[in-house]
Amino acid sequence: MSIYDTLNENQREAVFHTEGPLLILAGAGSGKTRVLTHRVAYLIEQGVMPYHILAITFTNKAAEEMKERVDDIVGENGGSIWVSTFHSMCVRILRRHIDRIGFDTNFTIYDTDDQKTLMKEVIRLLNIDTKVFKERMLLSIVSSAKNEMVSPDEFEQRMEGDFQKKRIAKVYREYEKQLKKNNALDFDDLLLKTVELLQRDEEVRSYYQDRFRYIMVDEYQDTNTVQFELIRILSDKYRNLCVVGDDDQSIYKFRGANIQNILSFEDVYKDARVIKLEQNYRSTQTILDAANAVIQNNKGRKEKALWTDNGQGDVIAMKTFESAYEEAEYVVGDISQKVREGKEEYKDNAILYRTNAQSRLFEEKFVTAGIPYKIVGGVNFYSRREIKDILAYLKTIDNGKDDIAVRRVINVPKRGIGLTSVNRVQNYAQDKDISFYDALLGADFIPDIGRGLSKLESFVALIEYLKGAKEKLGLFDFVKEILSKTEYIESLEQEDPEVAQTRMENIDEFISKVAAYEENAIASGEQASLSGFLEEVALVADIDSLDESQDYVILMTLHSAKGLEFPSVYLTGMEDGLFPSYMTIVADDKDELEEERRLCYVGITRAKQHLTLTNAKRRMIRGETQYNKTSRFLKEIPRYLIAKGAVFEREKPDRDGFGFKPKTGFRENPFKERKPIKQFNVNDSSGPGYDVGDRVLHTKFGVGTVTNITAGGRDYEVTVNFDTAGVKKMFATFAKLQKQ
Repeated sequence: MSIYDTLNENQREAVFHTEGPLLILAGAGSGKTRVLTHRVAYLIEQGVMPYHILAITFTNKAAEEMKERVDDIVGENGGSIWVSTFHSMCVRILRRHIDRIGFDTNFTIYDTDDQKTLMKEVIRLLNIDTKVFKERMLLSIVSSAKNEMVSPDEFEQRMEGDFQKKRIAKVYREYEKQLKKNNALDFDDLLLKTVELLQRDEEVRSYYQDRFRYIMVDEYQDTNTVQFELIRILSDKYRNLCVVGDDDQSIYKFRGANIQNILSFEDVYKDARVIKLEQNYRSTQTILDAANAVIQNNKGRKEKALWTDNGQGDVIAMKTFESAYEEAEYVVGDISQKVREGKEEYKDNAILYRTNAQSRLFEEKFVTAGIPYKIVGGVNFYSRREIKDILAYLKTIDNGKDDIAVRRVINVPKRGIGLTSVNRVQNYAQDKDISFYDALLGADFIPDIGRGLSKLESFVALIEYLKGAKEKLGLFDFVKEILSKTEYIESLEQEDPEVAQTRMENIDEFISKVAAYEENAIASGEQASLSGFLEEVALVADIDSLDESQDYVILMTLHSAKGLEFPSVYLTGMEDGLFPSYMTIVADDKDELEEERRLCYVGITRAKQHLTLTNAKRRMIRGETQYNKTSRFLKEIPRYLIAKGAVFEREKPDRDGFGFKPKTGFRENPFKERKPIKQFNVNDSSGPGYDVGDRVLHTKFGVGTVTNITAGGRDYEVTVNFDTAGVKKMFATFAKLQKQ
């Protein structure tokens, strides 16, 4: 029996088609890794030297898995095959030949921290105003330029006539100058300099074109412009290029991925063969029918439809709850019941969500129920840096005896208190047998404290003020006062605007937790207190002793779930405003919405046997109760695929044009008084600080012109035509646009 007999017809066709450009459209769970490894084996059988084969993946884990599978099939013959990530391959090439483009072969590779340090030096050398040009924003712009293969010269030419952008061009040029001076490359350079080398040096280009006569690229939908060009050059001589990917699973645009690389493959390679792998080996047909129905609403895609021999399977459970609290309670209870009845193990279940902040309620429920869980692609909610920082402030204010808490926040945000001063305070506290905070109260008695005294006294004054505020304010308002007086949010934005968004979402979720604690205390007739809140959080957060070898329920974001599979999947928070995101809806960006829909498709296709889709009518965001509509993605799933417990009823179409809403099997009391939705009101008649026609700067989209400003009930809605990102609509409060 041949090893190829285990492949289906389309898989065999992909394996045996070895000459010329080939696009393999591999749907979710269609066995693409098996195809790639068998294709390597077949090439070797046909007399191709392993030395002439290159296989590129996106992660080291995927590369190692492919190496192991190749070795299992071809044995020692696979030893000289290059199986690596893009960046690993480029480093190998550059170590041998980078001297041909002016660098020494012992170049240094700068990581993110090195890049930040270098950019700070560039900012200092050019006397750049960091209030206008944030360090992280400049690094992001430079990275984007490199990924699009835009040189400093070309970047400057494009900025002609725009003073602010000319400044950014100077930063880019000086940044490159300093890299060269230090004989260093950043992460983007590993790709860009390899392309530059191949373009400029005919001898090197010819060598690697002859070396890599058969090239295979996995996850092709995730490639960016420079990766596309790198592969194009390497394969240009023999043109035996096989790319494998699924445009329906392209979900990394925010990392620079260009979906057009896979959508336009046949335009670049006119003689390309296209083979679709549509047979799925993972899921039931019901789950695949739901995924197909959702993704077919995207216009920018290759037509395909997944099918399986696994059988029809169970219908999809769709549950609508009054609140996010009830959503979490149901999901955790459902998993617990299945395990008790012996139907599944904990590890058979995965809870997927759009944002990391959504994990908090599930974590609390799991801890309360004594169910082990593990967060993949993130950390425990209460172990995240920003949450630990806020909790440390609360602990410091509560009694001041927690030395670890005080030391954590004494220089957070940065207030110029160095390690030397902290150590002197600590030594004094130990000598006098007092707490660290008590030592701070008498800091003027500490020997050799010197110029650090005024900064320590300023910190103590802040804590003493907050202690007084605690007695006057409710817990919810008190936490907001801490964030305001410490300027913690502002420090996150200055530190790293891109990461700050996720951290602020987590802080918003924490504030929601505080509000929920107060509401529960009032409902129970108890007094809400800081000590009581800290006690409740401590019980929830104490999960660090869980053994990772145990049987876990998996929690993760949808982005982290790509490539994984589970017998049972709970896709949660399926509400317009959360998934798809609020900003995607407001911006009315078709491309962004299609990416969100692809993310939904990825989530659905993680499920093997059972899929549960949940949403909540109300959810607390940033301490405010918000009422969201059912996600438009749920409304795209045919009703016959959904369990009877979630029947759709027709209603008058809403403003978005959707005429269905889920009915959960219970009837709400029509005389029940509804809690009014809290609103952010626009009271400042002076406007957001800029007018139509003004030039403004956005940390992500760059510089643009304001074309419209509308005062809404929640905020000012601002429309901006950005020079490079196009037209975007956003709320002024969140956009934080800076007038130029």
